[in-house]
Amino acid sequence: MKRVTLEIPYYSCALEELSPEDRRLVDAARAATVSSYSPYSHFYVGAAVLLADGNIVAGSNQENVAFPSGTCAERCAMFYANSRYPDVAPVALAVAARGADGTFTPKPVTPCGACRQVLLQVQIRYGRALRILLYGSEQVYVMDNVERILPFQFDSLE
Repeated sequence: MKRVTLEIPYYSCALEELSPEDRRLVDAARAATVSSYSPYSHFYVGAAVLLADGNIVAGSNQENVAFPSGTCAERCAMFYANSRYPDVAPVALAVAARGADGTFTPKPVTPCGACRQVLLQVQIRYGRALRILLYGSEQVYVMDNVERILPFQFDSLE
């Protein structure tokens, strides 16, 4: 048996180090936390999708007492973008989260496994990399594509 190590390259930076376009996307994700319906977890997540035409589509997590009938912010935003603009490729997704006290998490939160798989499918569907920006008040993680957050991904039955 041979032990193998997996390295995941990504950028860690301050919000101020992002390009104006990326800051605009992160700001949209932060603003989307306000529309979160999170009466059970009290964890308010917002996501924003930047489309190739410059439009931004946002979504937030929506909880339901019949768990797991709710949906995550990432899927909410991405499914809306794909439904509303099916012919326009998503090029980036930003995610932000805050707690019940209203403060944003100091470190970035990452998408759940189901969201990661959905994001991979979007990348495959449009045939281009989907950049991921994960916001934390102390640092922002930037990934070049979905493979950075979903190593050993499942992408077909072939």
